[in-house]
Amino acid sequence: MIASLSQTNTKAKLLNSLGSGLRTFILPLALVGGGYALSVDEAYAQRANRNQDQAEQPVEGRQFGAKAGGMVNEALTLANDGQYSAALGKLTQALALPDLNAYEKATMYQMQGSYFYELNQYGQAIQAFENAISSGGLLPNESSNLRVNIAQLLIANGQPARGAQMLEDWNRAGGQLKPKHIEYLWQAWSQAENYRRALPWAEKWFNAANPKERKHYDLLNFMYNNLNMPAKQADIAKQMINRWPQDKQLWQVWKSLLANGGREKESFEVTKMLYLGGALDQQRELETVVQYYGYYDMPYQAAKILEREMNAGNIKETPDKLVQLSDLYRQAREYKLAIPALEKAARSSGKAKLYADLGEALYKENQCDKAEEAFKKAMQLGYDQGKSWMLIASCRYDDAALEKRPDCPYTEKDEATLPWSTKRKAAAAAFDSVPSSSREAANARKWKGFIAGEKDSLRKRCEFEADIVWQNCRDDIRRAYKSEFLDGKFTLNDEKCTKYIERFDKEFRKPKEKTDTKE
Repeated sequence: MIASLSQTNTKAKLLNSLGSGLRTFILPLALVGGGYALSVDEAYAQRANRNQDQAEQPVEGRQFGAKAGGMVNEALTLANDGQYSAALGKLTQALALPDLNAYEKATMYQMQGSYFYELNQYGQAIQAFENAISSGGLLPNESSNLRVNIAQLLIANGQPARGAQMLEDWNRAGGQLKPKHIEYLWQAWSQAENYRRALPWAEKWFNAANPKERKHYDLLNFMYNNLNMPAKQADIAKQMINRWPQDKQLWQVWKSLLANGGREKESFEVTKMLYLGGALDQQRELETVVQYYGYYDMPYQAAKILEREMNAGNIKETPDKLVQLSDLYRQAREYKLAIPALEKAARSSGKAKLYADLGEALYKENQCDKAEEAFKKAMQLGYDQGKSWMLIASCRYDDAALEKRPDCPYTEKDEATLPWSTKRKAAAAAFDSVPSSSREAANARKWKGFIAGEKDSLRKRCEFEADIVWQNCRDDIRRAYKSEFLDGKFTLNDEKCTKYIERFDKEFRKPKEKTDTKE
């Protein structure tokens, strides 16, 4: 999920604001205290002055009888003293009176609802207000306002979806929403975790805000995040960064938005900018920078950052981090730079695998003696002997391949003393050390055969070259004998062929002829 601005805290804040806001808003709407006293007193005055022309006659039925009015005033007096339970008792008695008109019932039910509300008995308050509407004693606008009260009480009483739906229905029926209503609607739908229903009201609340505060931006960011709307959330994040550029958390949100929205390259650029600007100082943040550089095929830069931050103490130096450093250098083919980190990691952890990795890095640098030492340590700690001896042998062979190829003739003394020969023998011995049970055994045998083939090829090459020389000298000697027969002179074109005369005579001339020629 795309990161949001302290998502959990944002949700907690917006829902906590719901309860405190409702109480301050419902109270002025509910008919409490002096409002009822005024209604009852007016009813008495209207009856006393029924025949006076200056007094407007009340609407038929919207007045209290003497007995009901007296009991209601007693309830009002108790409520004004904070004795809501006693007031409710008095209203219960009043509602039991016979022949109450609809207006009397509606008023007393509203009073009941208000007192239940004061006692935090929201369920009973809701029922009382619904009774007031059902009584038929309210004018249309009074019923409408009471429905707003009921809706808000439902929200406060743990029924946010029902209350929000009722408030929306009231609005569609012609009720005019106030700014607070809009705020309660997005809060209620959010409390019900129906963020799609909450979003239009949240956007209305945001657009109407002037000036806009951080809470307005945080809300939309929260909504867009929960509804998986990265484009909208990105727009809000950009606006927030423009207003609060020093807020590092905003940049982190923006970076996460880009990454989760499939725009990893842009996320990397934001991360790089934050790092170069010195805004990142936590280990987790710095590790992310290293990961990004590695991911975008810049292992050398990633290694340098990791090494610098470890040296500065911003990233704790652990065997795992040393291994990561060496891996990055090896990915960058900087094997020489990888070696110190691997040496540290191997010594501090004592793990066979790390000694094997060290041996491989040394092998890449053609430091065969040190590589062999590392591999032998790895084998002592239980590392695969087949792999270890194969790499030792390969390093020996690669070192031997750097030696000058012997010239012909190639003698037994040359084979015993020349580096080309002695290093290949050492490589063959290492290949021979690969256990026969190892999966590397077949490859080791092939390499041993290859080395033996190289020696045999050298021998055959030297034999071939010697044979070519012998054939050339044989022809030269034969020509020289013919020349001697014709003009008495034995002359070789190639003086090097002199050493082959004895062989020629032995193979092609009789002893007597050989003696005459020498005379």
